Amino acid sequence: MKAIVIHAAHDLRIDEVSAERPGPRDVSLRLANGGVCGSDLHYYHDGGFGPVKLREPMILGHEVSAYVEDIGAGVKTLKPGQLVSVSPSRPCGSCSYCQEGQRNHCLNMRFYGSAIPFPHIQGAFRERLVALADQCIPADGLTPGEAAMAEPLAVVLHATRRAGQMVGKKVLVTGCGPIGVLAILAARRAGAAEIVATDLSDYTLAIARAVGADRTINMVSAPDGLADYGADKGHFDILYECSGAAPALISGIGALRPRGIILQLGLGGDMSLPMQAITSKELDLRGSFRFHEEFAVGVELMRKGLIDVKPLISHTVPLEAAEEAFTLASDRSVAMKTQIVFSGA
Repeated sequence: MKAIVIHAAHDLRIDEVSAERPGPRDVSLRLANGGVCGSDLHYYHDGGFGPVKLREPMILGHEVSAYVEDIGAGVKTLKPGQLVSVSPSRPCGSCSYCQEGQRNHCLNMRFYGSAIPFPHIQGAFRERLVALADQCIPADGLTPGEAAMAEPLAVVLHATRRAGQMVGKKVLVTGCGPIGVLAILAARRAGAAEIVATDLSDYTLAIARAVGADRTINMVSAPDGLADYGADKGHFDILYECSGAAPALISGIGALRPRGIILQLGLGGDMSLPMQAITSKELDLRGSFRFHEEFAVGVELMRKGLIDVKPLISHTVPLEAAEEAFTLASDRSVAMKTQIVFSGA
C-alpha cells in the first residue's frame, strides 16, 4: 500500500509499505481523509522540532478519518462500511500515569507519527490502517473531512478543560491557525462572554471572525492593538496561546487580569518569560499537551451540530499530490486546514 513518508527535511515521498495484520480486538480501516498538522510541517521543513529529530524514515499523520473494512472477532461496537474518526492516542493503560487518569502522559505512549521514541511511532497517512477498536469513534452523519478534524478539536477541548470555569469569562486567543480557531469555537461553546483573537494574517483572522471571535487584531498592521487591554492591570481572564511565539505570549500576559490563566498550546521551542509580570499578577501558567477522553467528546459535539468545523477545511488534495498539500498548509495567507483525500466512500 502507499504511505506518505518523511525521510529528512524536505524529503517527502509516497512509498510502498507493508500492510499490518489485525488481531481479534483490531479494526481494519481504509483511510478516508487526513489533515496536515503543525507537527507534520515541523518534520517536513525542519526534520523535527526542538530536541525531537528524525532518526529514520517515518510515516506522517495523526488527524485521520477512515472507513471500517473488517472487524476482529472481539469487536462488537463497529460495523463494516462505517465512517470513524481514528484517535492517534494509544496509551498503555498500565503505567503510573495511565492508572492516575493522566493517559496523555503515558510513559509508553504510541502516538501516531511521533519521532520522540526510537524506533519512531509510524503515522496514519497510509491507504490501509489497523487500529484498536477503542481508537475508532463512530462518525455517522459527518463528512470524512469533519471526522478527520476530531484530533485538533480534542486538543483544544483538553486545554479548555484545563482552564476550568469558562462561563462569562473574557478570552484572548493568540495565533489563529487551526488550533486557535478551534479554541474560539470551544471557548464559546463553554460559555465565554468575550473573545478577542490576534494573528499576523488577515486570512486567518477573517476565519476567526467567521466562527465567532468578537474582535480580531492583526499584530503586523496594529502592533499596539492589545495595549488598551493592559489598562488597570489587564482585561482578559484566560489566554489561549496557540502560536508558540514569545512575542505573542508576552503581549498576552500584559493584557491578562490578575490571577488570569495562561493556556500554552503552541509549541515553538523554549522561550524567555516575563516572570516579574507572571509573579506580580499571580498568573497561572498551564501547559496543555495532547488529549485522551476528549477525542470522543469532540466527535459527539460535531455530530450534534454543537461545533461546526467545516469553515476550517480550506483545501483538499489527492494522495498523489501530497507534497502540494504540505506546501499549501505552510502558507498561512491562503490555507487554514489542508486535508489529503486517500479514498472516497
